[in-house]
Amino acid sequence: MEIIKNKQVTGKHLKPILTDLAFEKNRQPKPIVVFCHGYKGYKDWGAFDQMAATFVSKGVFLVKFNFSHNGGTPAQPIDFPDLEAFGQNNFTKELDDLTSVLDWLLVQEYFSEEIDSQDITLIGHSRGGGIVTIKAAEDTRVKRLVTWAAVSDYGARFPSGSPLAFWKKEGVAYVENARTQQKMPHYIQFYQNFIENKDRLSIQKAAQKLCIPHLIVHGTSDETVPVLEAENLHSWSSKSELFLLQEATHSFGAKQPWDEPVLPVAFQEVLRQTIHFIFST
Repeated sequence: MEIIKNKQVTGKHLKPILTDLAFEKNRQPKPIVVFCHGYKGYKDWGAFDQMAATFVSKGVFLVKFNFSHNGGTPAQPIDFPDLEAFGQNNFTKELDDLTSVLDWLLVQEYFSEEIDSQDITLIGHSRGGGIVTIKAAEDTRVKRLVTWAAVSDYGARFPSGSPLAFWKKEGVAYVENARTQQKMPHYIQFYQNFIENKDRLSIQKAAQKLCIPHLIVHGTSDETVPVLEAENLHSWSSKSELFLLQEATHSFGAKQPWDEPVLPVAFQEVLRQTIHFIFST
């Protein structure tokens, strides 16, 4: 297995998009999977490297990356050393980053013989599930969509009433990261960007436009995103399949760090379902 770690892809927003590539170098064109992490996530979180190895073992060319403003840096891609960047992130920047990764990927000569450029699957976890749904509705290069524990409504995740008024007044709101103990900022531009692009950032409208195969995976014990959101996506996406994993959590049993030699049982099942879907649709 060949692994290219922390390749710096140039995007539109002045910060590099750190990208990992994993594949078997054998000059056989392979389906491409591009994986997008979720909120307070990153490409090296938990079991994601083992996830990549599993995809490669099944004949997939796997791409995973950090959104440019996720809070990581080239020197420290894990966790959140750049809280200022985190605070300046928004959904349209993440869509731009995903576009930049796809554009970059498809013009690289080094592994051009290893990819099937006509077979691109997007996978998104949690908040990243909304990003890939919108992107799949916009970009005809995407042939297949997989969402894991995905949100179905970005607007519903913003505060309202007095908390929103306070945020507007102060210009910044903070959320505590329970694992790192950091106070992570969200500048009001995050909300303003959503309002200015509300139509484009409607996950429902994007899902209703989809005409490609769509696998929706969700754990019934998801403590972060209710199962109802998976059911919403399924009702909107006309070519979707819904797979509910009984008693699985939001991260399908994985955590940061993940030091075990094998993936959690629930995560193994998610990958089994996803790989079957990629090669059968």
